[in-house]
Amino acid sequence: MKPVFNNVMRFGMTIVLLACFGISFGQVADDSYITITGVAKDANTHQKIVFASVSVPGTDIGTVTNSEGEFTLKVKKSLKAEFFEITHLGYINKKFEINGSLGNDRVFNLEQHIYPLKELTVRPKEPRDIVKMALMNIKLNYSAKPNMMTGFYRESIKQGREYLSISEAVVDISKASYTSLQNDQVKIFKGRKGGNVRKADTLMVKLQGGPNVALLLDIAKYSDLIMSLDSLDNYSYEMTSVVNIDDKPNYVISFTPNVVKSYPLYYGKLYITQDNLAITMAEFSIDLSNPEKAARQFVRMKPSGLVFLPTSTSYLVTYKQQGTKDYLNYIRIELKFKCDWKRRWFKNNYTIVSEIAITDRHEDNVVRFTNQELFKSHMVFADKIQAFQDGDFWGDYNIIEPEESIQYAIKKISKTMKK
Repeated sequence: MKPVFNNVMRFGMTIVLLACFGISFGQVADDSYITITGVAKDANTHQKIVFASVSVPGTDIGTVTNSEGEFTLKVKKSLKAEFFEITHLGYINKKFEINGSLGNDRVFNLEQHIYPLKELTVRPKEPRDIVKMALMNIKLNYSAKPNMMTGFYRESIKQGREYLSISEAVVDISKASYTSLQNDQVKIFKGRKGGNVRKADTLMVKLQGGPNVALLLDIAKYSDLIMSLDSLDNYSYEMTSVVNIDDKPNYVISFTPNVVKSYPLYYGKLYITQDNLAITMAEFSIDLSNPEKAARQFVRMKPSGLVFLPTSTSYLVTYKQQGTKDYLNYIRIELKFKCDWKRRWFKNNYTIVSEIAITDRHEDNVVRFTNQELFKSHMVFADKIQAFQDGDFWGDYNIIEPEESIQYAIKKISKTMKK
């Protein structure tokens, strides 16, 4: 079996000569929706809860908390919704009154949900067998119908601690069914970007594929990314615990490579529900024991003499059940590289982060996009977004709240570009 990274899933970067680009950022007010802002915290430890799902029950509207636990949720007044809900693995789902949650700097506390160890014996199966059954049940547990989704996508590139570029957009997604061989499609609706060239005086790092590549991390749709029924024997499995996700007990099964291939394998954890064996979350990384081999999966083009090696990778995929089916909810990718250009006495570290949150979904009037509308895997998102700039940015679309450092970078870039 060929690895996904060797065909459609090559998460590549192109390093070229420095070019200057940038644009100011703006927003306008809209009174057609209610805006709830705040931070999710552990009720006991008061620690911030990152990447939690925030949604309106009974609808497909939602977002996620950022790396600081912060979120902004926009709800159309016409829905007349009374509650919103915050969920996260290991915590009890909690609903909050919308009208009682308005105002800035609100704290929303969640209680931990602890399962006794005896839960581990509920299904006396080998971990490998549970993973195998979860893969076999994909067509039962995930939507057999195509969906139209709205997503918020953001990618950023840092050199050391300085942001070089930030690009983000509302995207339309034609999500193929989990029983179909069709690929998902992406169309940019509107977006914005900014770039800071003061620190990037030697290299420009560009991320290829953008939201298209992020969606390929939907492991229930593209199971060959990590493992398939044919490649289960590439890994060893261990049951590590049981945790609560959306008030359901989930097996936590860790996996590590037990063979050596010509391409890098993965290690990580799968979260699988006890009742219907659905994959609700996956956390994984590429095995970097051979960084040169791993680098070939990422770098598409670079100047001669430049060493650009990955130092860490982190992938997160979550799903959310609606009715009897599970749907894609959130994807996050974080890649770190070290750069050594000895000929020019140049060394630096780069961090690349991309994330996409599904903020709305429906199954009516699902269409496939035309070739002219598509954002394609060979395209560079930061370059294409210029054609989709919108001065009335973001309106009532739900977005991922920027973390403090990104927010500061946006303001600094905007201020620089106005000079």
